[in-house]
This record gives sequence, C-alpha cells and structure tokens, in this order.
Amino acid sequence: MTPDLFKYALSFGYVVVIYYLSWIGMRRTKDIKGFSIGNKDMSPYLVGITLSASIASTATFVINPGFVYVHGLSAFLHYGIASSLGILTAFLLLTKGFLRLGEAQQSLTIPEWIYHRYQHRGLSLFFALINLLSITFVVLILVGCSLLMTALFPVDQKTALLIVLFFVFSYVLMGGTYAHAYTNTLQGIMMLVIALFLFGWGWWNFDGSLLQSLKSVGGDYASVYNPDSELYYNFFSVFLSGFIVTFALMLQPHILTKVLYLRSERDIGKFIGTSVVVGGCFSLMLALGFYARAAGVEVPAQDTVVREYLLFEFGQSVWGEYLLTFIFITLLAAGMSTLDGILVSLSAVVVNDIVKPMSGNPNLGLVWSRWVLVVVGVVGLLLAWNPPELIGLFAQKGVYGLAAASMVPILFGVLVPGRLPLWLIGGSAVLALVAHLYLNLWGGVINPAVSASYAILMALAFASVGLLWSSYNHKA
Repeated sequence: MTPDLFKYALSFGYVVVIYYLSWIGMRRTKDIKGFSIGNKDMSPYLVGITLSASIASTATFVINPGFVYVHGLSAFLHYGIASSLGILTAFLLLTKGFLRLGEAQQSLTIPEWIYHRYQHRGLSLFFALINLLSITFVVLILVGCSLLMTALFPVDQKTALLIVLFFVFSYVLMGGTYAHAYTNTLQGIMMLVIALFLFGWGWWNFDGSLLQSLKSVGGDYASVYNPDSELYYNFFSVFLSGFIVTFALMLQPHILTKVLYLRSERDIGKFIGTSVVVGGCFSLMLALGFYARAAGVEVPAQDTVVREYLLFEFGQSVWGEYLLTFIFITLLAAGMSTLDGILVSLSAVVVNDIVKPMSGNPNLGLVWSRWVLVVVGVVGLLLAWNPPELIGLFAQKGVYGLAAASMVPILFGVLVPGRLPLWLIGGSAVLALVAHLYLNLWGGVINPAVSASYAILMALAFASVGLLWSSYNHKA
C-alpha cells in the first residue's frame, strides 16, 4: 500500500469509527439532559480520559508548543508545570462540593448551577451570556485543525476549515454528550500514544543533551525567566499566573461539568487520578517546541511550529510518511476532542439558560440544542476565516475572561456555606471580567494569563473584604 493510499484509508477508517460511536451515542440520547451530561452511567475512567482530552486539545498539541519554540524554558514551565498544578488543585478542591450541589439541584450547566446556588435569574443569565466567550476557543481549534489538514491533504486552509467544521458538528449533532465521551475516549488513547512517542523520539534524538542544545540558542532561552520575552519574564508571569488562570479555567462549562457525568462521589478518586496521569502525559507535547528550535527548524509563523517540525522529522522517508499520517490524524483528533465538548456545553447553555428563561417555554429541548450548534458553527467559521496572527493569544483573551469572571462565584459557592450577598458575587464577576479585558486590551499587559490573574486577585480581594464586612454588619 502506497503512503497516499494508506493516508486515505486510515482517514476513512477514523471517520467511520467516529460516526459509529456517535450513532451509539445518538441511540442513548433521548432528551436535553442526556444531550448535556448523559445519564450518569459512564465509567469514571472514561470520564477522566474525556476530561483530559478536553483540556489538552489543539492548544496543547498544536498551538502552545509554538510559544515554547519562541520563548523557551519559561513558556514550558508556564504551560507544563504551573498549569498542571492549577488543574490538580482545582479538582482536588472543588470536585466533591460541585458534584454534591449539582446532584442536589439537578443542574445541567454552570449557569443553571449558579442560578440554584444564588437564586437569581439575572446572575445566571449574565453567566450564560459570557459563556459565549468560549467561541474564541472554537476559533483556535478550527484554525489549528485546518493547519494540520493542509499538511495531510492537498487542500487550502479555508477548504480544510469547512471539512473540519462539517465533520465535528455532524457527529456532535447526532449524539451530544455520549458522542463526545465515546469519541474522546478513542481520541484520548490515540493522543496518549502519540504524545509519549513524540516526546521519547525527540529526547532520544538529542541523547540527553537537550538542555545544552537550548543553551546554544541563547542563555535567556534556557532560563526559568526569559528577560527577552514579553510574555514569560518573571515569577508572576511564568508560575503564578499559569497556576491561577489554569485553576480558573477548570471552571469552564465544558470542563467542570464533566464532574456531573459521574455516578456518585465514590467515583471522584478514579476520575481525578485518571485525569492527572493522562493529562501529564499530554503536556509532554510542549517539548516539541524545544525539539523544533534545537533542530534548527525554520517556521513561517509561530502557530505552525508543530506542523513544520513533524514534516521536517518524518517527511523525508517512506516509513516516515506512514507514521506522519497517523500522527496528523491524532493531532486532528486532539482538536476535535475539545471542540465537541465546547459545542455540547455551549448549546446546552444557550437553550437551557438563555432561550428557555427568556421565552418562558420550559419544553424547549433536544431539537433546539441541535439548531444552536448550527448557529455556533456558522459564527465560529466566520471568525476563523481570516484569523489573527497569533491565534493562541486571541483565544486566551476570551476564555481567560470567562475563567476570571467564574472564579469567585464558583469557588465561594462551593467552599462558603449559606447564603452569600448577591452584590458581592455579581460584583466580583463583573470586576474580574472588566479588569482582565481592560488590562489586556488597553492597559499594556500583553500576556492574557497575567491580566486575568491580576483580575482574579482583585475579585478575590473584593469578595473576601466584602464577605468580612457583610458578616461583621450581620453580627452587629
């Protein structure tokens, strides 16, 4: 079998398997609840792999290695170490309480969880609307996947965008959460194999002398803090902002709502353990930025580092072309594994927390969720048609704003018992969102993680002082 024939055969086989899993998911999806969070009959190991694949996505596998290529060790520590600690801390701290409250209230989405926790429809609607900022990450994934497709097939980027969009939206439209979970498990296993292989391959190529190779690029490139970088230059920008913003990112609807898939609190340990181990392996993909720089690979744009490195490393031999096909399909799967999760959560939020309350019709359900997916697809396509130069920073502006706004309402909602003043919770959310956008767009803070972290710290300070003041007045 020639490499070209193998490429098309493997791609066709992947598509068939994904559609088959989606068809199974469709048979188990009977209503909006099943579409949004399933029927609580999934294994915690399956949910853990699904979560890890949702977190990793195109950002970890395609886009973020470009930051490592440009900025060096400081970027690797930011995305690989600080972010991993943020993920672990968030799930250890919040999973049990969020699941307990979500089960008691039968919440399908985070805005609905907010409504039940604080008993205010306006606050819930605010969160439903700002959840639309997730569309920026949809754009990142579409662009990342289209870049990979242009390396795999003889198509231009805009045609690749259309193909990716049609494929992912069609299988999610069929099965919702079950399609997302089943396909993510397959895609997550593929991603795990490729991440370990590519990390080991690159490490073996440099025979343990990678650090010396990085130092040859420049002393600052191999430093924990890179003074030449406008993004990762001190402790706050490298470690603290990475930890804070990733902790907050775990509050995104397509991530934290995975907790609601679990059958009971007994599954939490298995779920977290699986997520941490698999997610840690995924983060090894960041090293491809080092490998590309140390190998002297020249790239036309930062976002294309992974594509160009893989073509450089495996595109020169027949056996490499076979391997390259499997790798590129796996990287496409990495993007799709997050994209389908965002689509499911966005459609559930729009129908459950915007359309239903505003229309006054409680019977809107599965059909509406599927139509909303179509609208999200059109909007995502329009934004991705002519993407910004650094798609990673574009996506972070929107998603980090959502994460900053969500921090206090969910953190305090889980950890602080009893009723909380609405002005305190709503004010903290608005303060965090406005502060992040102002600092990043007009305040001279280029790194969205830094602006979001400043905003989160402001919101936490505001909420903590407000809570103490409110408790003091109540006692007085």
